[in-house]
Amino acid sequence: MNQIPVTLLTGFLGAGKTTLLNRLLREPEMAGTAVLINEFGEIGLDHLLVERLDEDTVLLAAGCLCCTIRGDLSRALRDLAQRPQPIARVVIETTGLADPAPILQTLMSDPLLLRDYRLDGVVTLVDAVHGMATLDAQPEALRQAAVADRIVITKTDLADPAPLRERLAALNPMAPVLQGEVSAAQLIHAGPFSSDGKLPQITDWIAAAGHHHHHHHDVNRHDARIRALCLRFEAPLPWEGLASYLEMMAMTQGSHVLRMKAVLNLQGQRGPVVMHGVQHSFHPPRMLESWPDGDDRSSRLVFILRDLEPRVVEDGLRAFLEAAA
Repeated sequence: MNQIPVTLLTGFLGAGKTTLLNRLLREPEMAGTAVLINEFGEIGLDHLLVERLDEDTVLLAAGCLCCTIRGDLSRALRDLAQRPQPIARVVIETTGLADPAPILQTLMSDPLLLRDYRLDGVVTLVDAVHGMATLDAQPEALRQAAVADRIVITKTDLADPAPLRERLAALNPMAPVLQGEVSAAQLIHAGPFSSDGKLPQITDWIAAAGHHHHHHHDVNRHDARIRALCLRFEAPLPWEGLASYLEMMAMTQGSHVLRMKAVLNLQGQRGPVVMHGVQHSFHPPRMLESWPDGDDRSSRLVFILRDLEPRVVEDGLRAFLEAAA
């Protein structure tokens, strides 16, 4: 049976999954790849930032694959398998908050999926800047690294990866720990996925995920302390007000901002501007050549917050924008 290989691309918020995916999709080994992208929150942005958007890029938004929309994942994969144009590979980019165990359980046990797909492997990204603290604070991040077949340390130009590399190797001795400009050839054909040699708890995690899925379909597994704030602005935004607020937020509330990402329509700019932030660090704005979704010129901002009320962030941002206007 000629099953389609599936690569699960995971890693905590801000680890750089979409950046890596954009680079990999330009390589010959990734020709014919379909991409499924999942986001946490009501406004999805990552699918707009994947440069090779086509009919084989599917957004699974407004939920998390490990929680409320696993049925959507199964349906999307079945639909892809039935398309007249064959696909060579599927990459599933999870939300940074995803516990990989329920996703693995779905891919490894759904009889309809097993007919057409095989789980090729799990690729987990870990941020060199925040990785140690994230592994300490976030159980999802620990599980993402523990189940990986390949681990990629990102942002090594901003922090010494040696201590993180040592910790990851101890956590998951079966997974090669890579860094730098990794290629598609280093990440695909990693499977078949197996828990052999990894933490003994992994088998229990996957089994428990199946039990949870059958008995608690609509329960969101994530800590109630984590909330998503999704904002949309139709009129162009003043850069001075937005930049001042984000700078203030990074200084005073950065530890509560797990992730910020935005596609912006700024006053005085002809094209869209992309911004990313993780905790106290915000990357410089980047111009896109064109609007990623046609005629929609609205600004869209997504904040993933921990222990911070979304209304506080929204009110503060709007106050700064009004003052600048």
